[in-house]
Amino acid sequence: MLPPFVVLDPILENWLREDIGRGDRSTNGLFPDHNAPIGNAKWIAKADGVIAGLPLAARVFYLLDPSVKFTAIARDGQTVKTGELIAEISGSLATLLMGERVALNLVMRLSGISSTTATYVKAIANSPARLVDTRKTIPGMRILEKYATFIGGAINHRYGLDDAVMLKDNHIAAAGGITEAVNRVRANIPFTTLIEVETETVAQVQEAASLNVNVIMLDNMPMEMMRQAIALIRAHSPSTKIEASGNITIDTIAAVAELGMDYISTSAMVTRSYWLDISMRISNAFQ
Repeated sequence: MLPPFVVLDPILENWLREDIGRGDRSTNGLFPDHNAPIGNAKWIAKADGVIAGLPLAARVFYLLDPSVKFTAIARDGQTVKTGELIAEISGSLATLLMGERVALNLVMRLSGISSTTATYVKAIANSPARLVDTRKTIPGMRILEKYATFIGGAINHRYGLDDAVMLKDNHIAAAGGITEAVNRVRANIPFTTLIEVETETVAQVQEAASLNVNVIMLDNMPMEMMRQAIALIRAHSPSTKIEASGNITIDTIAAVAELGMDYISTSAMVTRSYWLDISMRISNAFQ
């Protein structure tokens, strides 16, 4: 879910300041007296996809001028077709022109992520496995990019390092082994904190399963090794959830899900996504 605007507004304001700089020379040149007429604009999809970020777009225009009316015709999570009307906006032409790029960029970026996510979700729809995102996000954009994966049908992994314990290969190496790493963190975290351990071999899986951790990640394992690891975990630690990760693509995700995974995590929803093309068209202006 999106956080409240008390959290988002400073982010959006910074992006507006970056784009506007010392002033919109194009718009101010058209309306030097700061008395721009009222106009209407439409947002039109130029490609098929899943929409995400419309509340953010509305807020961008609101921050520039609270009198602007942004009417979402589509809704976040809705699949739209090329040529479909997404939103209608009315207000000062100066505001519509000034906010256009920041608002469009946000929705196009987030809609591209949600559209890519929906493709991956569809690929494993016939399995109980759930698609999970990662922390491979652009700094400053994580909360929004993770919102977009959620809108596309995935569930969120950690938002940050403070969400849960995730002992990866370098943590394990630093501690001298999985058992030592788990024992150390258990002595130093709240009892409500989940522990996940990344494993790369069947021997590591066996060690992690003996410690009754909450989640065991099977990282970059070949299919047959994952099959063995799942059987071992189900037999020795049935309450532990199993997550597959590493080199998950749209071509391989269904086969991985069929092994019996609880979760499949991939950064591809963000790192391999595209921008959903959307255009803004000013339809009329009047005094």
